[in-house]
Amino acid sequence: MLTVDLAALDLEPDQRILDLGCGGGRHIHALYYAGKYEVVGVDLSLADVVRTRRGFEAYPDLESPHERLIVLAVADALRLPFADATFDRIVCSEVLEHIVPYERALGEIARILKPDGILAVSVPRYWPEWLCWRLARGYHETPGGHVRIFRPRELARAVERNGFARLKAHFAHALHSPYWWLQCALWERRETSPLVAAYRKLLEWDILQRPWPTRALERLLNPVMGKSLVVYFRKEASA
Repeated sequence: MLTVDLAALDLEPDQRILDLGCGGGRHIHALYYAGKYEVVGVDLSLADVVRTRRGFEAYPDLESPHERLIVLAVADALRLPFADATFDRIVCSEVLEHIVPYERALGEIARILKPDGILAVSVPRYWPEWLCWRLARGYHETPGGHVRIFRPRELARAVERNGFARLKAHFAHALHSPYWWLQCALWERRETSPLVAAYRKLLEWDILQRPWPTRALERLLNPVMGKSLVVYFRKEASA
């Protein structure tokens, strides 16, 4: 389930790409198998880094001789262990909403991205996220959960202040918005609710099978109720 459109990254062979906050590895897995790149994934959670590694172990290609490279590590987005201008592309998907001093993280991203490099950022879209907050306090008060809701212009300005120019934006995962609303409406019973379980199975089926009716429906609904806002930026050469 990719949030970022890899085609929008304008990838070229041998580029070094960072997945900042790789979580369970959905973007880093896709990047690794997309072409000949050096892909680095970092996350604050050791458990997530281990889960990402196990995802690669499920495929024999990881042990085969090839020209691609994967590196995984635990790292803090506020103090990234990389030299200036290390990466050609950076993906930061569903991360900034978890960080209180998120502008410090943006400063680190700007530091380690090469001039003219591309950054893809995704955060929860304002109004679907606002509804989740309204329906259940526990949704955003859970330790490690979301600490802010971004308005699109607020996010763009924060990134632009670090020497970036906005390229384009889109929304993603419209079919996931009702799932989270349902979870929040039934917050105390979400783990045992048949409705939540049924919707989860529907989403899992859609992700694995990708049938054209649900894919077409999501594309139609994304501009209206897409769960994620995805914005692409280019680091200005003078930054």
